[in-house]
Order: sequence, then structure tokens, then C-alpha cells
Amino acid sequence: MTFTFKNTPIYYSITGSGPAMVLLHGFLESSIMWEHYLGSLSEKHTVITVDFPGHGQSGVISEIHSMNLMAEMIHALLQELKIDSATFVGHSMGGYVALAFTELYEQRVEKLLLINSTSVADSEERKQNRRRALKVLDNNSEAFISMAITNLFPEKSRELHSKRIESLKKQALQFPVEGIQAAIRGMIDRKDRTDVLANFIKEKILVSGIEDPIMSISEAESISEKTNTTLIKLNSGHMSWIENEREIDKIMHFIE
Repeated sequence: MTFTFKNTPIYYSITGSGPAMVLLHGFLESSIMWEHYLGSLSEKHTVITVDFPGHGQSGVISEIHSMNLMAEMIHALLQELKIDSATFVGHSMGGYVALAFTELYEQRVEKLLLINSTSVADSEERKQNRRRALKVLDNNSEAFISMAITNLFPEKSRELHSKRIESLKKQALQFPVEGIQAAIRGMIDRKDRTDVLANFIKEKILVSGIEDPIMSISEAESISEKTNTTLIKLNSGHMSWIENEREIDKIMHFIE
């Protein structure tokens, strides 16, 4: 299904019945990533998945897809669906958006589950890497997508998950380059929301891979301590939803 946000078609799905749960995908991903989890979750929940602008089947809104813009889009969707509040689950960039949503509409958030994500802003080094990525995308988007997705997995697990990795690459190659770049610019500009996570007094869980090359386990430990957020460590890289399906499935049901 689609709805219109800022004159742009946004794809979403809604399944099941019960308390609402919003599942937010990461960078170079789409709502397809949650398919494995939908069957069991929708038995007790109204589960909403959505493609962020410029990803999956959603259109591109502007040159910068800020975390606030995407949070406002989620808010508009919930209003469209007449849903007052929900549990938010976000993977990586989806976690950034979940925190932006919490900052803007805290009363609408029941619980937070951040998977391979962080509340801190990009370091200057990270921002520079993202700026280089923008230039690479102009010249060779296929090479960037292939490298970026492969590097999310620890080297030792790449062969084990090779089919999933190739599927992710194939899907991401269908996204418009300008949409990928808009998300990168939004991540460069995002602010530190550690205080937002700290001030959120309802249930909140941070899931981190001990071999995550993007979000270090030491950073996750620091955030957990500063914000009084439950930290669950998994033996994975940045793609725990693939590398640790059973554990993520249990965690998602635990927060029911």
C-alpha cells in the first residue's frame, strides 16, 4: 500500500491486530528485511513496516532526507492509520529515525528497540567517509553498494550469508542513487540524541553485535550506561537481524 507524504508516494504494509509495532529498516535496506518476523509478530500486534524515502518502493522527497523528515513521515503514516502510539523497532538508520521520532512525539512511543544503532552523532571521520561515499555514488553506484553491504558483515560470516548478501545488493541496486545520497546527507547532519534516549523512561533495549564494524561494542556499552538502557550483546556484526535471527525474534517477542 502507499500513502502520500509531501507529494511523494511512500510504501508501507500493515498486518495483524493488537498493540501497534512499527519496524524501521536501515540504510540500503527496505521493509522487506522484516518479512521473516512478520508472521509471528502479527499474531499479537498490528505491525507496520514502511520504506523510507528513496528506499524500497518509496519515492525521493528532497536532496536531504533528514532523520526528522523521516520521523515526520512516520508520524503522518500513523495519523493516516489512526494509530495513537506504538512500539518502535529500528535497525541502524531506522534506530536514528526512531530516536528522532521519540524526540518529536514521545507520547506516541510505548517502547524502543534499537538494533545495531546508536544515539550519538557521526564523528568527523565518519562524516568525511560519508562525504566520500556521495562522490563514489556519482561515479560507480554499483561498486559502492557492493562494498557497503559486504562490509556490514564480519569477514568470517560473509560466506555463510553469501546468498542473503547478494539479495541485499540486488535490492539496493534498484534504489535511485539520489535517494541513497539523500539518506547519507541526512545521516551526516543528524544530531546526538543520547539525551533523548536517557530521558525516555519507558522500556528501552539496545542490541549490539560484538563484531559490529559500524557501531562498536564499547560505544554501545557507554550509551547503555549513560542512558540506563538495557544492552543485549550478540555474536554478530552490523546485521544481527540476519546473523542472529533466533535471538532477534526472541527479543522482539520479549518486548511485547
